[in-house]
Amino acid sequence: MIDQFVIPVVKILVVLNATLIGVSYMTLLERKVIAWAQSRLGPMRVGPQGVLQPIADAVKLILKEDITPRKADRWVFTAAPVISMVPALIVYAVIPFGPVVHMFGRDISLYIADVNVGLLYIVSVASVGVYGIILAGYASNSKFPLLASLRASAQLISYEVSVTLTLVSVILMSGTLSMVGIVNAQYNSRLWFGFVQPLAFVIFFIGSLAETNRAPFDLPEAEQELTGGFHTEYSGMRFALFFLAEYANMIVVSSVATTLFFGGWLRPFPNVAALHFLDVLPSWTWFLLKSFVFLYIFIWVRATLPRYRYDQLMRLGWKVLIPLAIVNLVVTGIVKVMLL
Repeated sequence: MIDQFVIPVVKILVVLNATLIGVSYMTLLERKVIAWAQSRLGPMRVGPQGVLQPIADAVKLILKEDITPRKADRWVFTAAPVISMVPALIVYAVIPFGPVVHMFGRDISLYIADVNVGLLYIVSVASVGVYGIILAGYASNSKFPLLASLRASAQLISYEVSVTLTLVSVILMSGTLSMVGIVNAQYNSRLWFGFVQPLAFVIFFIGSLAETNRAPFDLPEAEQELTGGFHTEYSGMRFALFFLAEYANMIVVSSVATTLFFGGWLRPFPNVAALHFLDVLPSWTWFLLKSFVFLYIFIWVRATLPRYRYDQLMRLGWKVLIPLAIVNLVVTGIVKVMLL
């Protein structure tokens, strides 16, 4: 009863609450980092150094009037933000935050589930989120959101191909689709896959920026062109759900990159006995630190790079990243066969 029901439910509640808190404070971190990049201070008024600003923002969005345009498709308009948010949350079911540890007199895994097709599950579920953006643009009955949804669908199709090809390279290296198995494969090979597959990691990271609609690939939200994009007509909590989905997807991408390319919960050089003093930090701490580095880079890129033109976005996806991903996959396959 405890192992089959209570512990999984507790894990789910912990992960969901941690994600929601993380998303709230990701908005504060982003505003602070961009402010520092522009020689400003960022939010400073609510709480010491502005640390309570996310709480004030949440209260504001809860109390704000929720408006539905008169000619919008009401049911689809309401369902779209939920369709965007739910996939961003349920992906965490197969992300391992740590190994199996002994706590409270029993062995407890620091992940919700270890599915033998975990990586396929992540790719499949994460691809559903774009349907929320497409439906939001359609249901708003407005020109700008419709254009944004068309951009988002084309962008996802273009970059999903290259990202999936890089994941196949990781599967060839590890020999498994299990996220826990991929971490163990990196431990056994004594090398993080980010060092073995640097090109795959670069392609994965660029594609992840595009799939999460982050700068410099934030064309579905381009304020200067589309006044906010697919969520132009949204307000209140439905508007908040879109932002929740975006930042939750950022955390997912950072977690997946950490797991696939940088050893997941493993400390640096886990096979080197001379560095055993690093084990003083729990395994899940290493996972969170690595993920935080990727999240910081997401924000750093937004503060640094200008937005691409749409033709540049398509050219990069189809003429650069996909050919590179195919070459990387072929070379990986050849090397794998020769080593066997």
